Amino acid sequence: MSQYILRRLMIAIPSLLGISAVLFFVLALAPGDPFSELATNPNVPPEVQAALRAKFGLDDPIYLRYVHWLNAMVHGDWGFSFVSRMNVDTLILQRLPATLYVIGSAQILALLIAIPVGVYAATKPYSLFDQVANTLAFVGFSLPTFFTGILFILIFSVTLDWLPFVYTTDIKGTGIRWVLEMIRQAIMPVAVLGLFQAASMTRFVRSAMLDVIRLDYVTTARAKGLGQATVIVKHVMRNAMIPVVTLIALQMPAVFGGAIVTEQIFRIPGIGSLLITSILSNDTPVVMAVTFVFACLVVLFNLIADVLYGWLDPRISLR
Repeated sequence: MSQYILRRLMIAIPSLLGISAVLFFVLALAPGDPFSELATNPNVPPEVQAALRAKFGLDDPIYLRYVHWLNAMVHGDWGFSFVSRMNVDTLILQRLPATLYVIGSAQILALLIAIPVGVYAATKPYSLFDQVANTLAFVGFSLPTFFTGILFILIFSVTLDWLPFVYTTDIKGTGIRWVLEMIRQAIMPVAVLGLFQAASMTRFVRSAMLDVIRLDYVTTARAKGLGQATVIVKHVMRNAMIPVVTLIALQMPAVFGGAIVTEQIFRIPGIGSLLITSILSNDTPVVMAVTFVFACLVVLFNLIADVLYGWLDPRISLR
């Protein structure tokens, strides 16, 4: 198993290098200048602007700038935000917890809904429960997150006044009151992302379960006198979860994309909203760092999926 994990790590590292190179060259060739604000500021002399451009290497060739950036990233220097006037790593670390909290909670909610609903629907195909679950799943992944987010705000914030529609990190209170307020303000964004993911996962779990539940070894297990719950949990679910793990790993880019939209709707101070603000202000070092963080998280989740493959089916780790 350790050799299997090592092989996957050897694949992940070149993937990150390739992603970083593509991101850097695309952003470097994009129109705009991160020093545009300083160039229009009459209080900054031209010689100071030239000195700053030389310091950050903005006039160097693109390939040389990429080498300098990569070397700085390896040594923990993520650059400097020209708009926020602070180090990029400090800026991202301030925003990352809110994003991971919302995305992580949404994924947990999606799994808690999709796995039991999909498994039960597969054991009762074409029943009333299966038809209702399929209908709700179709509706769920047909509605974009910006629509459901606005709908939740109109219902639960404007009409019923149950939940706040603006997410804030400056909550007054300590202890259990602070925890409850954090949960209360995260309910809507987590529900928007979680229900959207659960809708597609439910259909996939049901399909994967139906493919496995008809195999001969499952019939043999039943013929030996094993109970329905034992057959489903021990013999069907473990094999059916392999394609589901693949789906979850491949959906991570869409999850982060949906998180960007959701953070804008609910004013969540995460790295998604930071990315939008940085793009609008042409803050290239922040845009590069945030997109690279997203790429690292996606590669990390795919690595976790590969490890789970080896745990679910030991034959995979031996190949």
